[in-house]
Amino acid sequence: MPNSLPRSGYTLPVFACAAAIAAVKSWRSHLSPGESIDRVSVDLLDPPQTVEIPIEQVSRLKPGTALAIARSDPGDNLDLTRNTPIWAMVEFAEPTADPTTAPSERSAQRSPQIIIQGGEGIGRHANNDQAAIYGYARRLLRENLTPLLASTDKITVTIILPEGRQLAQRTSNEAFGVVQGLSLLGTTGISEPLSSPGQLEAYRQELAIKARQFDSLVFCIGENGLDLAAKMGIDSGRLVKMANWIGPLLVAASEENVKSILLFGYHGKLMKLAGGIFHTHHYLADGRREILAAHCGNLGLPTVTLQQIFASETAEAALQVLRDLDISTNSDWVDRVYGAIADRIDMRSQDYIRIHSNREVQVGCLLFDRRRQIIIKSKRGDALLPKLC
Repeated sequence: MPNSLPRSGYTLPVFACAAAIAAVKSWRSHLSPGESIDRVSVDLLDPPQTVEIPIEQVSRLKPGTALAIARSDPGDNLDLTRNTPIWAMVEFAEPTADPTTAPSERSAQRSPQIIIQGGEGIGRHANNDQAAIYGYARRLLRENLTPLLASTDKITVTIILPEGRQLAQRTSNEAFGVVQGLSLLGTTGISEPLSSPGQLEAYRQELAIKARQFDSLVFCIGENGLDLAAKMGIDSGRLVKMANWIGPLLVAASEENVKSILLFGYHGKLMKLAGGIFHTHHYLADGRREILAAHCGNLGLPTVTLQQIFASETAEAALQVLRDLDISTNSDWVDRVYGAIADRIDMRSQDYIRIHSNREVQVGCLLFDRRRQIIIKSKRGDALLPKLC
């Protein structure tokens, strides 16, 4: 029988790290002309395993500088970074430590031994212009590169994503404050195939297990929702990660006799449900501006504001238009517009379940912004929340 389970891949930090390892090794091993490194070992740290990552190209650029290229493989996932090249340029600084210097002094001289920076295509945080290279990526690089260095070595590692700016236009990075490219984000080296059909079956199985324990569950689209829900005191046993498979999992929950569901997620994702979009991956459907503008128009916002909303590049930018309007006119448009959207999400979700399973399930929702601050709880969501903690 063919294996129907989805194939896992690796997250972007793993390929960035592999390229950096290859660049260091190419300089350290003094490769002969025409010789190359075709793969390297990377300790993922989390999970604690070592994997082999192919290297596409590696070359010295000038004395003390080498460049290597890996290529992203996220596994069986609808991931826009599939096959994108990831470059790592490693520059060795001139040695400054005297081998006869006392160990404590040498330690001070070589700190920091590894400097990590973002080059072209790596996103930057809009509020401070820092490279969007997160904790796991930095730890992965340092712990894999340190054993390859001499005690007196100092290196600067620059990670480059040549296609990063272009790819970032197809993500919601700007909604979370990252501009000019992609993030090196992740808490693990494994890329779970969240969008593949095989993963839907895995989610169904998890849902069935939790439905045997509870008749009220909380559906979270991603890690931000799971983390915020836990911090709000929601029982972790009730949390179900649904990725973009909202519609199929709502129906599956009804078939498992779940009585009520709280949809918990980022407003730019969940508002799609108000427009009847129940698979929320951006490859398949969007409609956020249209949905938001339609609700604003229905509530009587002036044309100039509707035009601003419709011209907004992200849901977060559109939300800011409403927030600015509330401040300048001492009004409550955010509450009114998002209250209407939240009620519509509840209604359409319940209708979706009824149409596809002929069952009744109470659905409420909670929407938060990119700072993970709650924007609105629907009336049903507000009523459900205390019962879930």
